[in-house]
Amino acid sequence: MASSSSGNSIPAPEAVQVLVSSLADESPIVREASTAALKDLASLNPLLVLDCCSSVSRGGRRRFENIAGLFQVMSVAIRALDKDHVDPPYMAKLAKIATAEIISTKEFDADWQRAAAGVFVAIGSHLPDLMMEEIFLHLSGSNLALPAMVQILADFASSDVFQFTPRLKGVLKRVLPILGNVKDMHRPIFANAFKCWCEACWQYGNEYPLFTVLDGDVMSFLNSAFELLLKVWVTSRDLKVRTSSVEALGQMVGLITRTQLKTALPRLVSTILELYKKDQDVSFVATCSLHHLLNASLLSESGPPLLDFEDLTVILSTLLPVTYINNDCKEHSHFSVGLKTYNEVQHCFLTVGLVYPEDLFVFLLNKCRLKEEPLTFGALSVLKHLLPRLSEAWHSKRPMLIEAVKMLLDEHNLAVRKALAELIVVMASHCYLVGPPGELFVEYLVRHCALSDLNRAAIEGSKAKIGTICPTDLQAICEKGLLLITVTIPEMEHVLWPFLLKMIIPQTYTGAVATVCRCISELCRHRSLQSNTMLSDCEARADIPKPEELFARLVVLLHNPLAREQLATQILTLLFYLSPLFHKNITLFWQDEIPKMKAYVSDPEDLKQDPSYQEIWDDMIINFLAESLDVIQDVDWVISLGNSFAEQYELYTTDDEHSAFLHRCLGILLQKVHDRSYVRAKIDLMYRKADIGLPVNRLGLAKAMGLVAASHLDTVLDKLKHILDSVGHSIFQRILSFFSDRTKMEESDDIHAALALMYGYAAKYAPSTVIEARIDALVGTNMLSRLLHVRHPTAKQGSQSVIGAAESGISFPLKRRDQLLDYILTLMGRDDEDGFSESNLELLHTQSIALRACTTLVSVEPKLTTETRNLVLKATLGFFGLPNDPPEVVNRLIDNLITLLCAILVTSGEDGRSRTEQLLNILRQIDLYVSSSVEYQRKRGCLAAHEMLLKFRTICVSGFCALGCQGSCTHSKQFHGALHRNISNLPSAFLSPSRDALCLGERIMVYLPRCADTNPEVRKVSAQILDLFFSISLSLPRPVNSSVGLDIELSYSALSSLEDVIAILKSDASIDPSEVFNRVVSSVCILFTKDELVAALHVCSGAICDKIKQSAEGAIQAVIEFVTKRGNELNESDISRTTQSLLSAAVHVTEKYLRQETLSAICSLADNTSSRIVFNEVLAAAGRDIATKDVSRLRGGWPIQEAFYAFSQHAVLSYSFLEHVTSVLNQTPTLRRDSGKGENPSNYIESHVKDDVFQAAVIALTAFFRGGGKVGKKAVEQSYASVLATLVLHLGSSHGLANSGQQEPLRVLLVAFTAFCECVGDLEMGKILARDGENNDDEKWIGLIGDLAGCISIKRPKEVPTVCLILSRSLDQSLIFQREAAAAAFSEFVRFSVGFGSELEQMVEGLCRHVSDDSPNVRRLCLRGLVQMPSIHILQYTTQILSVILALLDDPDESVQLTAVSCLLTVLESSSNDAVEPILLNLSVRLRNLQICTNAKIRANAFAAFGALGRYGVGEQRDAFLEQVHATLPRLVLHLHDDDFGIRRACRNTFKSIAPLVEADGMVALVNTHWFCSDHRGDYEDLLREIARQFTEHMASRVDTYMESIIQAFDAPWPVIQANAVYLCSSMLAVSEDQHISALYYSQVFGMLVGKMSRSPDAIVRATCSSALGLLLKSANSISWKAARLDL
Repeated sequence: MASSSSGNSIPAPEAVQVLVSSLADESPIVREASTAALKDLASLNPLLVLDCCSSVSRGGRRRFENIAGLFQVMSVAIRALDKDHVDPPYMAKLAKIATAEIISTKEFDADWQRAAAGVFVAIGSHLPDLMMEEIFLHLSGSNLALPAMVQILADFASSDVFQFTPRLKGVLKRVLPILGNVKDMHRPIFANAFKCWCEACWQYGNEYPLFTVLDGDVMSFLNSAFELLLKVWVTSRDLKVRTSSVEALGQMVGLITRTQLKTALPRLVSTILELYKKDQDVSFVATCSLHHLLNASLLSESGPPLLDFEDLTVILSTLLPVTYINNDCKEHSHFSVGLKTYNEVQHCFLTVGLVYPEDLFVFLLNKCRLKEEPLTFGALSVLKHLLPRLSEAWHSKRPMLIEAVKMLLDEHNLAVRKALAELIVVMASHCYLVGPPGELFVEYLVRHCALSDLNRAAIEGSKAKIGTICPTDLQAICEKGLLLITVTIPEMEHVLWPFLLKMIIPQTYTGAVATVCRCISELCRHRSLQSNTMLSDCEARADIPKPEELFARLVVLLHNPLAREQLATQILTLLFYLSPLFHKNITLFWQDEIPKMKAYVSDPEDLKQDPSYQEIWDDMIINFLAESLDVIQDVDWVISLGNSFAEQYELYTTDDEHSAFLHRCLGILLQKVHDRSYVRAKIDLMYRKADIGLPVNRLGLAKAMGLVAASHLDTVLDKLKHILDSVGHSIFQRILSFFSDRTKMEESDDIHAALALMYGYAAKYAPSTVIEARIDALVGTNMLSRLLHVRHPTAKQGSQSVIGAAESGISFPLKRRDQLLDYILTLMGRDDEDGFSESNLELLHTQSIALRACTTLVSVEPKLTTETRNLVLKATLGFFGLPNDPPEVVNRLIDNLITLLCAILVTSGEDGRSRTEQLLNILRQIDLYVSSSVEYQRKRGCLAAHEMLLKFRTICVSGFCALGCQGSCTHSKQFHGALHRNISNLPSAFLSPSRDALCLGERIMVYLPRCADTNPEVRKVSAQILDLFFSISLSLPRPVNSSVGLDIELSYSALSSLEDVIAILKSDASIDPSEVFNRVVSSVCILFTKDELVAALHVCSGAICDKIKQSAEGAIQAVIEFVTKRGNELNESDISRTTQSLLSAAVHVTEKYLRQETLSAICSLADNTSSRIVFNEVLAAAGRDIATKDVSRLRGGWPIQEAFYAFSQHAVLSYSFLEHVTSVLNQTPTLRRDSGKGENPSNYIESHVKDDVFQAAVIALTAFFRGGGKVGKKAVEQSYASVLATLVLHLGSSHGLANSGQQEPLRVLLVAFTAFCECVGDLEMGKILARDGENNDDEKWIGLIGDLAGCISIKRPKEVPTVCLILSRSLDQSLIFQREAAAAAFSEFVRFSVGFGSELEQMVEGLCRHVSDDSPNVRRLCLRGLVQMPSIHILQYTTQILSVILALLDDPDESVQLTAVSCLLTVLESSSNDAVEPILLNLSVRLRNLQICTNAKIRANAFAAFGALGRYGVGEQRDAFLEQVHATLPRLVLHLHDDDFGIRRACRNTFKSIAPLVEADGMVALVNTHWFCSDHRGDYEDLLREIARQFTEHMASRVDTYMESIIQAFDAPWPVIQANAVYLCSSMLAVSEDQHISALYYSQVFGMLVGKMSRSPDAIVRATCSSALGLLLKSANSISWKAARLDL
């Protein structure tokens, strides 16, 4: 066995050997730990690590599985060696070890071989010659390790250039003789080695003269190797051999002689070119080698070029397709390789161009002329790359290049187009584009800027798409290029202007208009063109479009404000700059208007927020065009512009949006023309060009016709009549066409839809005085019936505009009103019946127009019938629910709807009474929206109600008073209370409605919540509604026999107060809403009659359930005030019904706060009226719910239960309610509690009475407890003992029933008990009930009763004697569950028995009498009772209690043991030293025994109890107890990281308790570190190291004892404790300076660690052992082991 070189200090070799052996462990955790330890040790004693590694490496990977990890450790150790400690013989030995593994196989590909090679490289960093000598020994043709050795030399050359390069000669001398015998499979390794060696030479030459190492011999060797690779290896069939050989030759060409290079060029070139047929990676290697070859052969300073251009043509022809292929790279993983290859190709061409520029130019042009896509693309790419770099040499070749490029302008390949566009931009930057050729190239760029979506789709679907080149990319390149040459090249100005104007009009270039406009604007900005210059330049060329043509084109293209490249902005900018070109009069106008239009479209994202942006923008353009025509005032110019518009229809044959807009542009122009024949011709043209089968085109045509009709109505109507006549009038013909020709029917539908729109817009735009005479004729022809089936919204609007022409103020009688109204309602509806919520913008416009038309029709005679009126209401009232988007459109629609409702009210009925009925009918239908959760719906509903009441007051009150006076009179106030006479003799027109007919109680409760709304406008309008209702009611007569007294003066005073509030709301919006509401409610309370008050209270449920929280709160507040101020007016029936209404509201209100407020209203009702009636109603409702519902599972809780809560919290009602519920409980039968011993528990089932009223009373009592208020608590306290006793007894009985299968009594009682706990404030008792209340397991429910009794004792100690007296009879029952329940209760009651006196003695006596009971549960419960007495009584019984505990610590039942140790913790909290000290040692010994119990809870409590004993170890037993502490301390430390969390927590607490006893400040400080509380193993190991340091520094005398205890834990049944013991023991040995301890335990520990590492089945133990061994060595105080070596 190996020994330490430093005596017995530290057996480092043995430890390192063990670590090395663990590198082969099967567990990755162990391997990682061992590897980490060894790498750390390598920096301290690399030689020892190397010794141990070399010792196990004998036999290689067959004996040592993880040989790769071993070599990695060896590499780290070798690099860690100091130069002075490098022993060449030893390094040679290690090299041979590595060599042995490398040569053990023919291959060189495994991880262990690469790791072995790393050993060689590490040795070479110290002793390069030694390494090479070892390698040279194996450099023979027959050696299997030859490839591996060569690879090592290559790795060494790459890692240490400056040590390898001077030794290159020796390497070549030995490698060259064996090159000829290298097999194909190994040749890539050799070729790669030559590449690395040559690269090392080049890097060496950057710092030192290269000739110092490249002498004649080296050159000879290189030439020989070059010849071999060139003539033999590159001809191999293996692609990898050929590729690696060419890569090596590429690095060698610069090192060999020119003579040899010249001779080798033909073969080498052909070999490299052959590789281009392979994949991308091979192409990159070949191109790099070719680049090196061209540099060496063409740019050498030693002589002329070695290759003529004719020799280079083959190379160049091969390289051109490479550019094309790498441009086609679409694999992301190959992108970088493709780009590198492309760049290398360009470098190759640049190298040739520097030597043969003219020849290369001609060569490239010839390739372009061939029109072969790969060659053409490559040639264009090279030209683009070289043109800036060889501009001087190629300057005279410009005409040739231009002609060659012109030939390629029709090329279809996308890649070629892209390259050509890029080349054109480069040519422009070098002034190649002049004259007509320049315009031709500019047109090429524009054409590709105009690639539309359709063009792109066609190209992408064809074979023209190349790789990643797509039309979008080509378009972007051309756009950027065109803008670049415009802005940055001043010489291009003469080419671009005015040529770019030609690019605007052709349809082919539509997609490029934005870019062209921007370029022209840039030219204008830079040139500062004068108007005369513009005109002269344009007039000088006949091919430039006329200004009218340009203007017509640009105006139409403005249509889309969101077009790409900000088309609208670019067009407006161009018009701004070119304004002098169009007409002299518009310059100033455009300078003012164009910036405004640009501002509107400047932010596309903001523009999209407005759904009507397109309509607004189109109107802006039309207005811009109209005003421009007005400013121009040139008839000939306008006519010319109109002709241009007409001619350009062909440009938009496939673009319906722009075609439709062109109609409008031409329409506004025709509005300005007075030539009727010209107008007729143009509208004929518009109709022919319009595709009316498309809605957008149809709408554009109709708007255009409407614009024309503003000036030429007759002409337009003649055209429309002609169209209408041409499609046939007979519906029968349409039916026949359905069977004969479906297409003709659809065409007829399209024409009718277009006609509807055109008629509508004609009526809309035409002067009212002109269209008036045609309305009757239009209706009379029954044309509308043919237009009824149009489906497009704008077509519907057109039809409605015809009917609604009267809206503009025209007064004339309409015929066939009902028929027209039916048309309007039909056109107003949705075809898909999707409802109002999905209405689109066009439909909203349609419906708004329809409502205006309905108002017109409703307002004329004769009056609507009831059926028709209801039909209109049904069709229109739903509009109140429309979404408020867009607000301006919807608000206009709602205004129209309100106007319609008022019109219906005015025209309904013959007198005030019938109108009252109609008013209430409509108001009730809009109540849905008045109380909506959506704010804008509430606002609409209130506004509608307000407007209708205003209208009602005007026609029913202001029109005639009760005496029949018209207008204002004084009769209302003077005679309202005194005058009651029969008005039956008055005409029906004079009949006014009665006050009762207004149903004020119901109506006011609808609008009163709105006075507390969140919207200030709604609050104001709703207050006005209330004012209107009461002002109207005070103006109406009351029945003569009415017995309701009403103080008129008080009413008018309240009304005046209400009007003051409204005035304040109108003038000051910042007033407090709550104050306003209070004043409103006060006024309403006064203004109500008794019957109205009762009616309001009966319907208050709906107001309280309002969807707006503030409104619901206001309704509740109003009810409370009504009841408080006028509750004495209610009789029993009123109280009962009001209670039911409030309970209904409480049931339906979902928000908890509102429900509480509702319940407060019920309390207020009970307090101000008869509480008995209210209580009976609530209990009756509870009984009904219990009988029909599972009240415990109601979503949101049970409202009746919350009513009980409210009663319990009420200062006055709580006592009466508790008394009422108690009386109900006393009147119902309960469970019998007097069963004798031996009685079957099933008898309890028979005695249980299921009564709904009883359950309701129990639940009411539960709610009373759960109320939690001070008043309710005080009421409970008055009868605390009896209630508590009853609950406890019922709890025991209920568990007996539950064991027999009856769960419901237990559930109900548990709920009541929980509520009781909450009421008396004992939350802990409530938690116990919630946790274990329904658990029928014996231990659980017994523990539950005991826990509850303990809580009761804590909260109500004065009540315990009374409770115990009631329960004492149950202690001797024969039923086990009763005895156990009694024992559980008593065991807790005794805890707070202060002041019991004789009662306590009796209780203790009873507990002691049953401590030997047969039942373990009774024994442990009695024990628990004995130990839980207050400390004032514990002193009296401590000796007796501790003796019982000491005996039961050895009880055979683990539950009793657990109780005993738990009770010991309790006793020790209050016991005196005198009581504990005599048995302190006995307790300590027994607790130490329990600390190794397999039961985790007992172990945790044993540790905790031991910590509690620490406070008693201060007397005579201190020294003896301190010995117990030191005996326990190591075990305690080990369990600080136990697998069980409870044990960890107990141990941490105990450690905190006993740490001060050991008199080491460092131990106390540990508890404040983050390691102490952390559950991470790394932190725990840090803690163990610090504890070990504390042990050795401050408790050195105890270390021996600690070590014994810790070593014993090596065999603990828990793997984690074993691992903890291993690490702590090793840490103590590592930091200990006591040689005695080291000598005594090191060998033992070391042997145990070795044994565990080899035998332990747990990876955590083995891994910790590895870390522990490393820790021993790293932390040793002695440095002698750092020089230790392994004796082999």
